[in-house]
Amino acid sequence: MARQIVFTPKAAEPPPAYSQAVKAAGLVFVSGTAPTDPATNAITGTTIQEQTRQCLTNIQAILEAAGSSLDKIVSATVVLADEDDFAGMNEEWLRWFPSNPPARQGARLPARIPGLKVSIAAIAEA
Repeated sequence: MARQIVFTPKAAEPPPAYSQAVKAAGLVFVSGTAPTDPATNAITGTTIQEQTRQCLTNIQAILEAAGSSLDKIVSATVVLADEDDFAGMNEEWLRWFPSNPPARQGARLPARIPGLKVSIAAIAEA
């Protein structure tokens, strides 16, 4: 399978430095995805739950554009601006993955971006 760049207007446009996702080797590698509204490119939501929901909505659109889906995610990385938001992020996460969730790791956001509480990256089966 040749390396394929994935883009959909149904998710926020990424900065010029990276793609929304790359499909290769039978997998879809979704870049760190912010809680950005695709229509306005503005960060959406003020709570960690709202922002987690928007991240996952964007990831869902990207995966669908790649011919995959949320239930094919095998691994995810959640990057939080504030570790105190972990419980709230997990609360929303469990709504999307109530059983058989993907493997997951966490990290702390290395830079402060005004209003940004979370970014999520994922790897899914194609």
